[in-house]
This record gives sequence, structure tokens and C-alpha cells, in this order.
Amino acid sequence: MKKYFFYFVLFLSTLVSCKKENDSSRFISIDSAYPLAVGKTFWYRLDSTVPVDFGKSLEVHSYLAKDSIESSYIDPTGKTAFRIYRYITDTLKSKPWQFCATHTATLTANSIEYTENNLRFIKLVNPISYNTSWKGNSYINTTQGVSPYYYFDDWNYRYENIEKPFTCIKQTFDTTYTVLQNDEQSPSSFDPTTYNDRRYGKEVYAKGVGLIYKELLFYIWQITPKPAFQDDSYGIKLNLIDYK
Repeated sequence: MKKYFFYFVLFLSTLVSCKKENDSSRFISIDSAYPLAVGKTFWYRLDSTVPVDFGKSLEVHSYLAKDSIESSYIDPTGKTAFRIYRYITDTLKSKPWQFCATHTATLTANSIEYTENNLRFIKLVNPISYNTSWKGNSYINTTQGVSPYYYFDDWNYRYENIEKPFTCIKQTFDTTYTVLQNDEQSPSSFDPTTYNDRRYGKEVYAKGVGLIYKELLFYIWQITPKPAFQDDSYGIKLNLIDYK
């Protein structure tokens, strides 16, 4: 009897331990993953993927990007928003930084929305949990045949690798949060003899820091009238080099 009682107690302890591990992220707030403040600056390596040679192949062009949180303001809906200026230069810094774009990060009651190129994404939502998922591109018109952003249709964002380490150029951060935005590929690996469609998005945030890695890739490979990547195929990677 004592033997069975021992195993019963061991089973309950294991069950409780697993439950605690699975629930450990339940009350993690997005504030810890993406703390916004005026004056913060982030430097990234930016790799841009574009079709070349009339779509025969994809080519990567590399730059350095600098994102500076320039100011904050209250938007027309009463939410706090942060204005972010992006500058770029070549990887050797042989040319001056050039202004590239203005992005906006907006705080809502339960999410952080990010606007770039006039597209509004819901980047993070509360709580950071394995059970949390959301339609991160729901503000974007993705109607096929009408919108040039059809490839963002019905992306279901979810958290992965919560409080796990991740290595970027800057360093290995011990506590990070991955948002898998989408991962579709048809067929399962690239086949130049048939139609190919790839739609992938992923971002990684480090606790107390913010965005440390971003990857976005979309392409369509057509075989008629001739094999080529569609003109709107593109990709982008951001890999954190430094921040302050």
C-alpha cells in the first residue's frame, strides 16, 4: 500500500509541476516584451529580399537600419502613440544615415499596434501565453484581386518559445517571446517545376528590450508564361545589432 501511495503522490507532484510550467506565462504582460519610451534607439542589420533578373531569382540587399523613438502623443482616439523614425545606411557606414520612414506604435488596453507603410498590424496582445492567438492583420484590406496585400489574409498570430533564450547579432537574450505570425508554404519545399507560394512572418521580443529579430517572406513562383517570381515577392529581416 505504501508503494502505491508513493507513486500516487509522485504522479500528483508531476502533474502540478507540469501545470505550473504550462501556466507560467499566463500573466506575462506585453509591457515587459515591448517597453516603449521616448529616446530609445535600436540598430539592426536589415536584409531586403527582392526579385532580380526579370524574376528569375531572389536577391538579398543588406543595410543598417536605425529606429529612434522620437516622441509620444495622444492620438484622436485617446490612446498613447509613439512616433518612430527609421534611418538607413550601407553596412560599412560609408554614407550618412538617411531618413527612410516614420512608423507608429500605439498602446491600447490589451495590445500594441504598429503602423508602417500605412499598414496597421496588431503586433502583441495580452496575455503572453501559449493559449493566446489573434488575427494580427485584421485592419488590413486583404481581399484577393482588390488589395495588393492579399498575402496577409487570415494570418493567425500566436506565441511560441515564451521566456526562452534567443540569439541575435547583439547577444543571446535569456528571456524572449516569439510571435509566429504565419508559416505557409505550398508545396512543402521549393520546386521550380510547379507553382510555389510562401507566406511567413515571425518576430522575437526580448524582455525589457523590445524587438530583437524580425523575419517576413512572401513569394509566388509562376511557371507560366515563363518561370519567374512575381514582381510583388519580397522579404525583410531585422537582426538587432545594438540598442540604448
